[in-house]
Amino acid sequence: MSHATPQAVDLLIEARWVVPVVPRGVVLTDHAVAVDGGRIVGIVPRNQAGGAYLPRERVSLGEHALIPGLVNAHTHNPMTLLRGLADDLPLMTWLREHIWPAEAKVIGPEFVRDGVELAIAEMLRGGTTCCNENYFFPDVAAATYKRHGFRARVGLPVIEFPTAWAQSRDAYFDRALAVHDAWRGDALVATAFAPHAPYTVSDASFERIRMLADQLDIPVHLHLHETAQEIEDSRRDHGLRPLQRLQRLGLVNDRLIAVHMTQLTDAEIALCAEAAVAVVHCPESNLKLASGFCPVEKLRRAGVTLAIGTDGCASNNDLDMLGETRTAALLAKGVAGDASALDAASALHAATLGGARAMGFDDRIGSIEVGKRADFAAVRLDALETQPLYQVISQLVYAAGRAQVSDVWVDGRRLLAQRELAAISMPELREKTLAWRERIAAG
Repeated sequence: MSHATPQAVDLLIEARWVVPVVPRGVVLTDHAVAVDGGRIVGIVPRNQAGGAYLPRERVSLGEHALIPGLVNAHTHNPMTLLRGLADDLPLMTWLREHIWPAEAKVIGPEFVRDGVELAIAEMLRGGTTCCNENYFFPDVAAATYKRHGFRARVGLPVIEFPTAWAQSRDAYFDRALAVHDAWRGDALVATAFAPHAPYTVSDASFERIRMLADQLDIPVHLHLHETAQEIEDSRRDHGLRPLQRLQRLGLVNDRLIAVHMTQLTDAEIALCAEAAVAVVHCPESNLKLASGFCPVEKLRRAGVTLAIGTDGCASNNDLDMLGETRTAALLAKGVAGDASALDAASALHAATLGGARAMGFDDRIGSIEVGKRADFAAVRLDALETQPLYQVISQLVYAAGRAQVSDVWVDGRRLLAQRELAAISMPELREKTLAWRERIAAG
């Protein structure tokens, strides 16, 4: 009887549990995932892996759950350097009187580079492997993500007032197109249009964005229906709610990544489902700024693609996607008045494949399936805080903390190994961050 020759592969990860996310709610006990060329080539029971694969590297995770890397679907990562600067304030006071003036003093390429690097370190240590970035100097942000091997979709900002990035409407578009061209076809970094919000972007700019997004085949990443005040102001200024205005301008479609969405009617939820709009829920930022509650369970039941984001560290104050997912699941129950709303498996789906789908990356990441890229996080579940263990997915969502993330891979590269960052010096990063603190605090 002949035996097939084992397949040579780059990496074999053996884990006590593999949580593929697809099918939803499934947990594979004692399985191994084979990776070659940064791609998943096999998922087999652990006792069959030895005969099937000849790995150059073997990683054994005895008491861990291997999950798809978490996807942070809405971030302003340079703002990690503003963490805790102006807390306990309503959104517009926080923005106009504190955040925008602080940014105006320091914003520039170095601020963006160092803030993104700090964010990458924090995200990796929390099991996040991909983010949807929304900030100025996207050229610098993109280069920083690429340098550290981190997956990102980087927003191309459009706003109606001059900033350090661009001085006029035409300059925003010219620079956006230049950054898009520079990163077209990159394996890790892609782009999206990032008009700030309906209250800071004109109809003319939105029409131009719609045309260009269609031509370039990229998403539109936008703060939308964040507060009740935004709705009131839009009705006063345009005679329409913001979503209606965007619909009139042709932007309510499957390219739209709508962030926050705390103020929604049932008709608007139905519209989002029909138009295949993706909604990014940022529960902790919404709670902290008292912006309102996203009707997550209604959106989910309507079939809307649901993702989870932390927002920026200036309004959260962390990039902890495990914590955010737990908050999302708990808040959904309170808002729906239903203890079964956004169950653990659905919450984990939103934090992984939902985010990937919202960002247009679901063909390559978001689940552990053969053919997808090898973006994983390993979470130790043998800590006292996650014992006893009855249901792996419930434990991940409701009990596990980000300090239990031990190892992280992006595109098959191990960027966190037993809690140690592979390519970022923590002492150097601390020193740089301290220098920014001194500069910003001096004001």
